[in-house]
Amino acid sequence: MSWKNLFRTKPINVILEEVEQHPELSEHGSPSTLRRDLGVKDLTAFGIAAIIGAGIFSTVGKACFNGGPAVSLLFIGIAVACGFSALCYAEFASRIPIAGSAYTYSYAVFGELIAWIIGWDLLLEYAIGNVTVAISWSSNLTNFLHGFGIDLPPFLTTSFLEAKNAAGKIAIMVADGEVPSQGMIGLKNLWLTAPRVFGIPFIINIPALLITIFITMLVYVGIKESKRFANGMVLFKVAVILMVIAIGVFYVVPGNWTPFAPNGVSGVMKGVSAVFFAYIGFDAISTTAEECKDPQRDLPRGMIYSLIISTLMYVAVALVLTGMIHYSKIQYNEAFLASAFKNVGLNWIGGLIAFSALIATASVMLVFQIGQPRIWMSMSRDGLLPQKFAQVHPKYKTPAFATIVTGLLVGIPSLFLDSDLVMDMCSIGTLFAFILVCGGVLILQQRDNKTASDGGVAAPKFKTPYINGQFILPAFVILVSYIFFRDAANVEDAFPFDQGFAVWKHQIPFYIFLLVTLYMTIMTLIRKWSLIPVMGFLSCSLLVSTLGIVNWVRFIVWMVIGLIIYFIYGNRHSKLNK
Repeated sequence: MSWKNLFRTKPINVILEEVEQHPELSEHGSPSTLRRDLGVKDLTAFGIAAIIGAGIFSTVGKACFNGGPAVSLLFIGIAVACGFSALCYAEFASRIPIAGSAYTYSYAVFGELIAWIIGWDLLLEYAIGNVTVAISWSSNLTNFLHGFGIDLPPFLTTSFLEAKNAAGKIAIMVADGEVPSQGMIGLKNLWLTAPRVFGIPFIINIPALLITIFITMLVYVGIKESKRFANGMVLFKVAVILMVIAIGVFYVVPGNWTPFAPNGVSGVMKGVSAVFFAYIGFDAISTTAEECKDPQRDLPRGMIYSLIISTLMYVAVALVLTGMIHYSKIQYNEAFLASAFKNVGLNWIGGLIAFSALIATASVMLVFQIGQPRIWMSMSRDGLLPQKFAQVHPKYKTPAFATIVTGLLVGIPSLFLDSDLVMDMCSIGTLFAFILVCGGVLILQQRDNKTASDGGVAAPKFKTPYINGQFILPAFVILVSYIFFRDAANVEDAFPFDQGFAVWKHQIPFYIFLLVTLYMTIMTLIRKWSLIPVMGFLSCSLLVSTLGIVNWVRFIVWMVIGLIIYFIYGNRHSKLNK
């Protein structure tokens, strides 16, 4: 095996020809394909279903608690970063309308090894990320039932590690001068009082497992049924959110918006992981390419429409929430939005929001559970995974085996994992995928400039608009650098060398980002690179640099495990290798 073979690419025309030949086999050995049943409205609904869910009902409160009203600007900033990536995703989806998302795109541009890495990485975004959503759904269920006077046993509705880690989190919050919420204190008490088996607290999240089983069954029986369910959930939760905004406006106290950024930039940036987690999902639309009626036209529209609509809703909810109740009084749990309305005497809206949260988080799970099996199906077609993952059910026309495995990977960990840990891992995995997609578009544009037919690249129906970044990017980088470094507090936070390695080591990802920015700026100045993919690359790199060295170490360990699997199985069974 030579290193050159590890980066062998799969030309786009070959990818398209293989799908036309229907290489996947059904369980009975006869050719079978996925059912094309999705239009632009369905794709937009899927995108909104993924974006407006766990974020608006679960993580917005945490971000507002840390950053105050200024979090609304963070939503806009991350939406812009996601927008750059969405345009790049849209171009790839138009060029390569195949189920597989960033995995398939990377195979065509970067080669097999990078494609495997991104395929393994996307497992963090879809399957592992859904663990957080399942845990959130369980919390929303307990809050909803509590409104009816029904209290489920906490040790049967809480994940093991969430209760175990509560004491440590409370200690950190107290050291930082923050006040732990009642929910955090309740988790700590649960760990101390839960029933014990062989001396170990018996704490398990049964509702998270049950919702995973239900969503997996729905995805298993067909894309048409999933589409109808998703569309219905989206209509309901969008109607509720619009009503919440319309009513909440009348209870806004402008004084609550002062100070706008009470904890400064650092307080706002604490919400990066939570806010970005709220946005992930628009890229999951691209995994349904082979079930779209006109993927080259509808996929780009669905991504962009869903991102714009969701951003407007997020900003409005953040402003209304922080206007109704002072940021310091926002509850640090899944019921924060309902609690805000209860504080102004609107208990009935609180109940409606609690029910809507159940619907919203279920819709997020639905989209993610659709996405992961289709990525595995594409990897299996290429021989990097066993053929079983590519089998399409003869009746339901879905990747049946891959769907079941995805359900197991979500349901079992949701019984015991800490949602904060999973959220950070999901965010870093998603940002890594976005970075590669933006970089891939840059490479494709360079190829297109040399020859229109190089590598069999087909002219896409949608292309990322070309804006010459030769002078715009350097000017923008200089301006942002001036604004950042003129503030002594920012410099002290970014370069705390006087506090020892234990402190400044967490800034290592940021230092790497500065070097990458310098390189990209110089190359854009010399080669006149397109501004949109470059800004997408840099903005996602900035976001991922804020997640801390600990998350990067976990991510590297995850990647090492994936590489071991690739060299043991994937590389030897690759169809390109044969």
